Amino acid sequence: MSFLTDSTHLHITTWVVAIVLFFIAALSAKPNKGLHMALRLFYILIIISGVALFMKHQTIDPMLYGMKLLFGIVTVGMMEMVLVKKAKGKPNNIFWILFAVALFLTLFLGFKLPMGINFLA
Repeated sequence: MSFLTDSTHLHITTWVVAIVLFFIAALSAKPNKGLHMALRLFYILIIISGVALFMKHQTIDPMLYGMKLLFGIVTVGMMEMVLVKKAKGKPNNIFWILFAVALFLTLFLGFKLPMGINFLA
């Protein structure tokens, strides 16, 4: 299982693909169930690779790694809520705002941590 924790390449690839799929699904005219299911698969991959990185590297700075894990899960949750509310035809503006804030905080913390690059920090 060291391929999950040797570097952040797998984790970064999964969340970049997920964000692209999310924007395609969220901005499309009508809901696409196949795309939504593929996105849910990427949610699972993001969480698995993120938890693996957390378990290996949390001893470096437990608070920041814990906060990043928490904000990452909130980001995934807000992505799902935006798509579900859109499919039901309900207003989802607050979920877009929460998604943007959670995504920014997750990226900020991820790049600030020792395995990341210096991003606004």
